[in-house]
Amino acid sequence: MATSPELLLVALIALPFIGGFLAILFPANARNAEAYLAGLVTVVALAVVISTYSRVTNGGIVQYSAAWVPELGLEFSLRMDGFAWLMATLITGIGLLVVLYARYYLSPADPVPRFFSLLLAFMGAMLGIVLSGNLIQLVFFWELTSLFSFLLIGYWHQTAQARDGARMALTITASGGLCLFAGVLIVGHIVGSYDLDRVLASGAAIRSHSLYVPALVLVLLGALTKSAQFPFHFWLPHAMAAPTPVSAYLHSATMVKAGVFLLVRLWPALGGTNEWLWLVGSVGLITFVLGAFLAIFQQDLKGLLAYSTISHLGLITLLIGLDTPLGQVAAIFHIMNHALFKASLFMAAGIIDHETGTRDMRRLGGLWRFMPITATLAMVAAAAMAGVPLLNGFLSKEMFFAETIEVHDNSLIDQALPYIVTVASMFTVAYSLRFIREVFFGPPSQELPRTPSEPPGCTVIWTALLVTVATSRADGAAEPAELGGGAATGEDGVPAAVTAPPDPQPAASSARTAAGSHRRRPPLDTPRIRTACQFTQRRTRRIGSDGPAAEPRRPTCDPVASPTCSS
Repeated sequence: MATSPELLLVALIALPFIGGFLAILFPANARNAEAYLAGLVTVVALAVVISTYSRVTNGGIVQYSAAWVPELGLEFSLRMDGFAWLMATLITGIGLLVVLYARYYLSPADPVPRFFSLLLAFMGAMLGIVLSGNLIQLVFFWELTSLFSFLLIGYWHQTAQARDGARMALTITASGGLCLFAGVLIVGHIVGSYDLDRVLASGAAIRSHSLYVPALVLVLLGALTKSAQFPFHFWLPHAMAAPTPVSAYLHSATMVKAGVFLLVRLWPALGGTNEWLWLVGSVGLITFVLGAFLAIFQQDLKGLLAYSTISHLGLITLLIGLDTPLGQVAAIFHIMNHALFKASLFMAAGIIDHETGTRDMRRLGGLWRFMPITATLAMVAAAAMAGVPLLNGFLSKEMFFAETIEVHDNSLIDQALPYIVTVASMFTVAYSLRFIREVFFGPPSQELPRTPSEPPGCTVIWTALLVTVATSRADGAAEPAELGGGAATGEDGVPAAVTAPPDPQPAASSARTAAGSHRRRPPLDTPRIRTACQFTQRRTRRIGSDGPAAEPRRPTCDPVASPTCSS
């Protein structure tokens, strides 16, 4: 008999789908009732997620399973650990603010019941991805997100841009989903099970198998298409034809994060090889540089944010591809940071479009005089995107640079990596400054379709809440335990949520290992990792020194046994 926390996982998945079904039954003119229903469903879902926090700290896992297809050995399995809890919090928390924002953004002439119905259904599909404890089940929800995103991007289907953007997004992401399905079938064949726990614990068996490379390539195709990575990045700018609430939710905090979520989730099973390093790392590096460079030349506000999203997703993918435990920690931290400041920026872009009648940066200018509150919020979020010190974006960028200067395989690219990412980060600062300068400063435009002014107070409040969460309390945001989603921290300070679980076949060896081409993960008790964790802890405590005094910490290593150790 399942206990209440396990049943709460079922309720968490079911609530958005039930709410989406009820929403479509409302009349077209029930604008407020639709928003209240969607808001209530999201609040309850967020409360359910928060209520499970105590169960996932210290490495705890909440699980639920029931018979699904017994003949094939498949179970409907839900699994919430620290990482899944963090993602579920982003999905429901930002979802709540987007629902409230959409109430004031959408026109009374828009089919509001269809919008909220699809948005809630998409939320349910995203929760299904992050909570799935079965790989086949994960693929099912994965394709559901492609379907609902197609309908949301094409919400204004009367325009050709919306129809084309929706078809392109569906073609790319659904095709990637089919590749992911094939890769999952191969992984299940190797392991003998599709259960996520068994897959994560069978890393050596998977890496030593002759089908490892085909499985890896197919899984990566699914993840990289979803997260708009090179050469599949082109669908995301076309998806900007969607309403801004859709862009703020799907293209900053949820759908595009599904791919990088999957990479982090499967890293213990598929990572640790040169194939992982070169495939994932190379794609991430190219996307990071290319997206940042192209963002500089965009004239459309949402176009600039779309290419910056591509670039930041490339940064996260590169961190995952570097194949180190601290790289995964930094990737998780930047997933959280990017979702917060990019959703804020999309909301600000929607406000500007709504109040001025245009997103063309060549026609905008001097909006600080007319919209000072919106301008302030947008500039703070843009500063976080650029990595300005004292903001969370700076902390995750600092962790990123710390990882790139480490030796990974000592190749020419590896040696040049710190310089390449420094140039790409300069591009990030450049397009962030351009966004601020051309929109909010300079002479006011005389050719705007509408006279700009501050929007209704509630619209600004939701954006302000996101900006506040994205930029405040930096002292606690980067603690290693929290970066792992609340999971336990090992003696080296690395969260257990992102380290590989015990391998059932520790003696298994592969041809790659024997040939010397398999680059083994550094032991988790190496001085480098201990020093990096200590540096992060000291840095975050120093930045947040204005807050209450932190409780005394035990040393992460023994200063007596190691003269180079510091507590």
